[in-house]
Amino acid sequence: MLELDHDAWLLGVVGALQFLPVLFFALFGGIIADRLPKKRILVLTQSSAAVQAFLLWVLVASGAVQIWHVLVLALLLGITNALDMPTRQAFVVEMVGREDLPNAVALNSSLFNMARVLGPAIGGLLIARLGVAPLFLLNALSFVPVIAGIAMIDSRRLYAQARLPLGKQGQPSPLQSLREGLAYVAHTPSVLLVIVVVGLVSLFGINFNVSLPLFATDVLHAGPAGFGFISSAFGIGSLLSALWLAWANKRPTIRSLLVSGIAFSILEAGFALSPWYPLSLVLIALTGFTQIAFSALANTTLQAVTPDHLRGRVMSVYMMVFAGSSPIGNLYTGALADLFGAPAAVLAGALPSLVAALAGWFLRGPAERDLTESRQFL
Repeated sequence: MLELDHDAWLLGVVGALQFLPVLFFALFGGIIADRLPKKRILVLTQSSAAVQAFLLWVLVASGAVQIWHVLVLALLLGITNALDMPTRQAFVVEMVGREDLPNAVALNSSLFNMARVLGPAIGGLLIARLGVAPLFLLNALSFVPVIAGIAMIDSRRLYAQARLPLGKQGQPSPLQSLREGLAYVAHTPSVLLVIVVVGLVSLFGINFNVSLPLFATDVLHAGPAGFGFISSAFGIGSLLSALWLAWANKRPTIRSLLVSGIAFSILEAGFALSPWYPLSLVLIALTGFTQIAFSALANTTLQAVTPDHLRGRVMSVYMMVFAGSSPIGNLYTGALADLFGAPAAVLAGALPSLVAALAGWFLRGPAERDLTESRQFL
């Protein structure tokens, strides 16, 4: 997009188009995930994303790509993600069972963060050596082993395959299914607490990364290289957190979830106020560590407590507040950074996050009792 039009606003539009469909349509994706085999859905969504990636490569390689092509493909990817994200999250427990769920969620997070650390560096080297078009081709080809791997999963050996039958007379309509899922979230204290706290922390606190380039250039005066080190420090902290959670493989608790949320908010505020580059590197690494701990514990808690036939819909609510809030959160942080500077913007995100986590801490009693009782019956 920068090569087509050096407009920062268009970069924001591309990012928003990839996440807005998750905000508006993830709930319906959860209904589909509870009605159809998740393996079949994932093959469909990953195949759709692969076609989009190949199409983008063809457009770039041929020199025919235009701005509207990129915008349409970004929107299509967002619609695909609205179905793929809740399905993929809910499929984890079907593959590994409840006992190994904390380990599986943490390992998935570690792979994601390892890719976030290594991917940009490898991508930059390939762009410098081969140009942009081959990188789009590699991205498209990367879907092939993913689709093949999903297709090779033996459905007979999956755990927890309870689903809502589709198309039988007397079965609930999609809107009734949606109401059932939302009612479960609203009337289950442990699920409601996690969803509300995650939603508020994601909206205000987790979108601070949009202001990191400003910290590197305007606040810490470290330049582009300094921004690279800040991004790497955050990624390394996130990766170490995911590996630690995978190694521990402990059942999550409401207390550990909220403690990680409180620690994340305090560390983020400390980073916003830090005027020293070395201290900022340490604080951003610890911020990454606690952010991954918070999100992984929230994910595991929801999947551990939710009945099998509702998991797709509950995880769709989680993805709606976790990923779907990104466009709004980015606009919030970006606008404040433009008006008052990057430190004020990040601090204005950390403080509401801290309030949400602390409120959850003081109101955690019913959620803790509900989580204990749920584990006795699941």
